[in-house]
Amino acid sequence: MTDLSGLSREELEVMAEAGREVRVCQRVLAKTGDTVVGELLRGHGTLYEWRHYPPGDVYDAEYHAQYYYHCHPEGERPNGEHGHFHTFLRPHGMPDGVRPVALPDLEPPENDNDALSHLIGIAMDVAGQPVRLFTTNRWVTGETWYKADDVIAMLDSFVVDHARPSWPANRWITGLVRLFRPQIVELLRERDAAIGRWAKAHPDAYVYEDRGLEVPSQCFIAVEEQMAELELRLRGARRRRSILPEPPSFVEVS
Repeated sequence: MTDLSGLSREELEVMAEAGREVRVCQRVLAKTGDTVVGELLRGHGTLYEWRHYPPGDVYDAEYHAQYYYHCHPEGERPNGEHGHFHTFLRPHGMPDGVRPVALPDLEPPENDNDALSHLIGIAMDVAGQPVRLFTTNRWVTGETWYKADDVIAMLDSFVVDHARPSWPANRWITGLVRLFRPQIVELLRERDAAIGRWAKAHPDAYVYEDRGLEVPSQCFIAVEEQMAELELRLRGARRRRSILPEPPSFVEVS
């Protein structure tokens, strides 16, 4: 588990508040047998591999945050995982002074808001619970490449603050990025280190388009474990058990 001992009380409180938001969203959905994944798949019929859910992605035009959910073929998924979210931030929502890395093949897009950055992937299990965070190589999402420290500076700007297609799902994913911010920071720095190592070990390949490197860094997560650690840091005690109901079994749309 990521060491939280170096964080300030203010940072811990922000994470704890985000965790409470995540819990609320999961709780209200669980009361009706729903999950954040099910919220995005509802009404779209057969679940197709690789297709973005919802179609056209979720995009907040005020904050320029974006995300979608999709599934890989069953044989390409880690055991027990159903699919994952990809989260992004577009340039109009980025902090001042952030610029793409000047790679040899960098071409400014016609629309200056299209040079989006991938923030983090969030893998979900078959019960609709988050189980893993991961970064991706550039070719995976077709993003524009920004250095880790700049992506880290973007994290607090990831806000999805509207009701469609699901208010609890939008609030949940906004909160989750804040709850696991320390892990995401570590993964982004590990991403750049892994990219550097791969480039050195494969000098004849262009690392950002090398299909041999898909996931430069990843870690397992659990909401209740993170909340227990925050409770210990802030209050000096852990809860004895989860306050969340048992999650419903996630059923694929047929």
